Formats: sequence, structure tokens, C-alpha cells
Amino acid sequence: MAWHERFNQAWPELSSRYSATFRRMFNYYLCACAGAFRARDIELWQVLFSRGVEGGIRVYR
Repeated sequence: MAWHERFNQAWPELSSRYSATFRRMFNYYLCACAGAFRARDIELWQVLFSRGVEGGIRVYR
């Protein structure tokens, strides 16, 4: 829930540009996504397409 926490920590800076309605909807969205990930209903994939790099590419997790 780091996204949710960071969004709410940054809210004082964002509040002049976004409405309270947006804040509630985005909090709902972030919590719904967190729940779906925990329930394993959704996944996140990161794919790297390359034409080749001499020596290869190191991918760190």
C-alpha cells in the first residue's frame, strides 16, 4: 500500500490542483488495486524488448 501512503502524504502539495472528490476516487482506486493484487486477481508484467545489446542486459529484481 505504498502508493496509497505516498499519495496521501503528498496530498497537501496536490490539493490546490485536485478536488476532494478526486482524492476520494483515487484513494478508492489505489485500495481496490491493492486488494486485487493481494487476491491475485490481477498481475503486473514488465517486458523489455531489445534489438540486442552487446554483452546482454542485466535485469535486477
